[in-house]
Amino acid sequence: MRAGAERGAFAPAAVTVGGITLPGNVFCAPLAGYTDFAFRKLCYGYGAALCYTEMVSAKGLLYNSEATKELLLRGEGEPPQTAAQLFGADADILRAACESEALAPFPIVDLNMGCPVPKIYKNGEGSALLGDLPRAEKIVAACVKSGKVVTVKFRTGLTREKPVTAELAKMCRGAGAAAVTVHGRPRDAYYAGEPDYAQIAAAKNAVDIPVFANGGIFSVRDAEKMMRETGADGVMLARAAMYCPHLFAEFYGAGREWDIRGAIARQTADMLPVYGERRTVVHMRKMAAFYLRGTRGVAQRRRELFACDTLAALEEVLRLVFAEEPPCD
Repeated sequence: MRAGAERGAFAPAAVTVGGITLPGNVFCAPLAGYTDFAFRKLCYGYGAALCYTEMVSAKGLLYNSEATKELLLRGEGEPPQTAAQLFGADADILRAACESEALAPFPIVDLNMGCPVPKIYKNGEGSALLGDLPRAEKIVAACVKSGKVVTVKFRTGLTREKPVTAELAKMCRGAGAAAVTVHGRPRDAYYAGEPDYAQIAAAKNAVDIPVFANGGIFSVRDAEKMMRETGADGVMLARAAMYCPHLFAEFYGAGREWDIRGAIARQTADMLPVYGERRTVVHMRKMAAFYLRGTRGVAQRRRELFACDTLAALEEVLRLVFAEEPPCD
């Protein structure tokens, strides 16, 4: 297992977004296929101050899609501040989604203007809006009229050569957004390369609303560098949370050792009554593979892990993995 972490290095601080005071400034990003109610519960338990739903289609809500509404399931005891993330390209449809009964439990709506996936981009949604700022402005203004606290998550631009970060941040602020999150890479970089700290700093210097930084943060040290280089008001963890949701606890001085087996058991127990055994197993074998990265014995067990089709089979593979794990010093 991993060695202990430096204590008290980050010192998370409360932050206010649109009148909503959050207990800290370390958030869990919206992650398609991952940030369901059970995963959010795990992250909140480790100290995340704000979690987001998976990316939700505004059109899907308009057409009353059951699969879309399922993405908005909340867990028992889930903190009230959880934000819903919407994507779309039509301002009227997005406003209607904000005003829908499905989004009533969510005080914050985050607008996705950063997704680089071709299917989303080709529909004029997600990061495509980086190339159409008038449309983006119309969308933000329409959603603000719904009465929700509106935030926007976007990238630095379509390409590194043509950033729109500061301009877009100012536009979002002018249209009524309460905060913005900047993923410090352009659309064409996807998730590769070091984040552009200067562009995030440019957004922070351009507006008087909170600016949160996203991209390339896999440790407390990475977050410290991000805050130092950009002046951001907080950070948002994405892939790092997927690999190790316990990372949130490290910001509050916890060591890097964590109870992986216990976390898997808790997440499984939360999912099972809602999703049933088959779907829970398919999801949890994927999550277990993330959580167990670098654990001794897991490499030769991966094939067995992904072959599991029952909870009993999954638990047996995990038993073998942990039996092969040496005691911690």
